[in-house]
Amino acid sequence: AFNNYYAEMFRGFGDRLTPAAVIPMHTPREAIAELEHAVNTLGLKATVFAGDVLRPVPKPEKNPAAMAELYYYDCFGIDSPYDYDPVWRKCLELRVAPTFHSAPIGRGTRASISRHQYNQLGGFAEGGEAVCKSLFFGGVTRRFPDLRFGFLEGGAAWATALYARLVEHWKKRNYEAMQRLDPARIDAALLGRLINEYGHERQKLYRDKVAKDAIFGDRMEELDDWRECKITRPEDIRDLFEPNFFFGCEGDDRSAAAAFDRKMNPYGASLNPMFGSDIGHFDVEDMRGILEEAHELVDHGLMSPENFRRFALENPVRLHGGMNKDFFKGTKVETEAKIILTAGEAHRATAGESLTAHS
Repeated sequence: AFNNYYAEMFRGFGDRLTPAAVIPMHTPREAIAELEHAVNTLGLKATVFAGDVLRPVPKPEKNPAAMAELYYYDCFGIDSPYDYDPVWRKCLELRVAPTFHSAPIGRGTRASISRHQYNQLGGFAEGGEAVCKSLFFGGVTRRFPDLRFGFLEGGAAWATALYARLVEHWKKRNYEAMQRLDPARIDAALLGRLINEYGHERQKLYRDKVAKDAIFGDRMEELDDWRECKITRPEDIRDLFEPNFFFGCEGDDRSAAAAFDRKMNPYGASLNPMFGSDIGHFDVEDMRGILEEAHELVDHGLMSPENFRRFALENPVRLHGGMNKDFFKGTKVETEAKIILTAGEAHRATAGESLTAHS
């Protein structure tokens, strides 16, 4: 009903406005049905997906009543009871970029009873990071390299931090490293003898417990947290992250500038921040100043004019036009979008030829 309403309300304004269809994600079947309805029946071409679904934790045999209120966040890449690959395939078939705009406001630590801003600040960044991590660890960008995802209204600071941490953690905790760090390899008996020989008297009192706890519980069945990504070198993380993920930023968000910083981002990555504004929100007192405010990133020396063009124009075009080359057809920016997309196709062709020659 909501998508029907949107399609009707925006009809006739397609040269400058396009609504985003709302896609539920409780099951892949539900998502696919609404995608087909929104695109094939209503003619919509942009989408916004639920970023998570709260799933009940399976009740254990012991004390199931205590678990009745527990749940976990299913963000569709890992730990889901469903396989969401059919949804991603349908997005490619229908030529739509999945975007997400969810936040855990009112849950966890974002449940202040007196301060809305306490709950809101960083909420969309937290929601975006959750689904982005899940998609990455689930190997979605490995299996669907042509699919592009957008994370809205959370800024880009979380994205630059996540990308850097993925690289740092993989170096320390990739499969080969975990073979060396596997707690199951600890010789508890030897550790106990070393405590007896060199330990403080108080440590000796807890020798057996210390030696046992050093193993950190049972051995994990799978040591490779990166197994779905099939990463063999740190540069693979860049190649699975940089081209596929786009990050919506408000005009006054200074973190957008950091996303372009190839010196700061590992392996010379330049991420994809894009300008997006709640132009109709109550706290926008004069919508005529929105774009001018965004340009202050250039005025204050935080962003080059070239990167501002990417921020305000090229990245949004690449997100949607990269999925559907006709996305901007019939709009006020059709000509400029076509130039950007044509240049992108030429660049990819050149890069592909170079890679083939190198191989």
